[in-house]
Amino acid sequence: MKSSRLHSIAVLTIISIGSLLAIAGSAAPAPKTRGPELLFVGTYTSKTASKGIYVLRFDDRNGKLSVLGVAAESKDPSFLAVDASEKYLYAVNEVGDFGAAKSGAVSAFAIDHATGKLTLLNQVASGGADPCFISFDKTGKYLFVANYSGGNVAAFALGADGKLGARSAFEQHEGHGVVEGHQEGPHAHWIATSPDNRYALSADLGNDEVIVDKFDASSGTLTPNNPPFAKVESGAGPRHLAFSPNGKFVYVNDELGSTVTVFAYDAAAGTLEAKQAVGTLPADFNGPNDTAEIAVHPSGKFLYVSNRGRDSIAIFVIDPKTGILTSIGDFLTRGKTPRNFVIDPSGHFLLAANEDTNDIEVFKIDTNSGELAFTGERVEVPSPVDIAFMGAN
Repeated sequence: MKSSRLHSIAVLTIISIGSLLAIAGSAAPAPKTRGPELLFVGTYTSKTASKGIYVLRFDDRNGKLSVLGVAAESKDPSFLAVDASEKYLYAVNEVGDFGAAKSGAVSAFAIDHATGKLTLLNQVASGGADPCFISFDKTGKYLFVANYSGGNVAAFALGADGKLGARSAFEQHEGHGVVEGHQEGPHAHWIATSPDNRYALSADLGNDEVIVDKFDASSGTLTPNNPPFAKVESGAGPRHLAFSPNGKFVYVNDELGSTVTVFAYDAAAGTLEAKQAVGTLPADFNGPNDTAEIAVHPSGKFLYVSNRGRDSIAIFVIDPKTGILTSIGDFLTRGKTPRNFVIDPSGHFLLAANEDTNDIEVFKIDTNSGELAFTGERVEVPSPVDIAFMGAN
């Protein structure tokens, strides 16, 4: 691993859980259970016999998970988002040949709550090739898309009928990194707004930047902040980002470096100050690895990151005052290539999507320690890439 300009990058070390409980004890309690509800899974149709988006039913009272079937046929609908009204689902179509331009697509669907089936409302060009992430602004009136191969981000207005409207913003990223084959140019991998909706942050794997723009919620436009970005370690490759529940800290999983970069976040200025870089792998693991997903537990006490190669979920305790992470080890996901995982809204379960073993496995979260335990629940879904709960985005 590279040496850090912030701290020496820590390798994952198993330590006493009890010694960390006082650090995390002041965080907020997790939300209550909701009972049986629908969730949707985005897949890669170009890699397997997948038909598109799948619908499942999950019960957060007992962790039971079952597959209901294909919700909608769609080409490479990798990442999904369900709006707060739970009426509409949006998916990126991670392709590079939609329409006349070199672009992917974004699809809007209406949700049938009785069956989980999706009805296509409309589809538009994403503005760049291979869109790989999608999110709403906090008003729910705009949809953001990160285009990986295009190296850009875009925003779209949403109609009251759920349809995708005109593009309200577009920003082309610039620059490159040092890792051959991965950082020859910009690769936008994630975008979402800050908790107060005043800024949009995007992680670019290709240029090692977390880019910050001012967001105008009345027009859906983006303008560069001052400063316009923060850097991670050279060659680290920032992929996804997660805010702490109190909005004071930002956590970025670095795909290429198998690290997490911790930033202090100034909500007034929209600025990021790097505080820590910590590894996600055990000291004795020497194989290839890329991180994929990152999430903060609803209680704010724990951080989780998936490792592809090690095929595990790394677990950290969060210091509520400083935001600093302390590793408590990692937990194998029982499948290959956990490209995505999601913590259910109640905070009691973690669902891991193992892309290369075509399955989703359910793990119980110990809300006191943050540790995981397999529940015995496993379902087969072809090439699962993203899991989206109803109304959780």
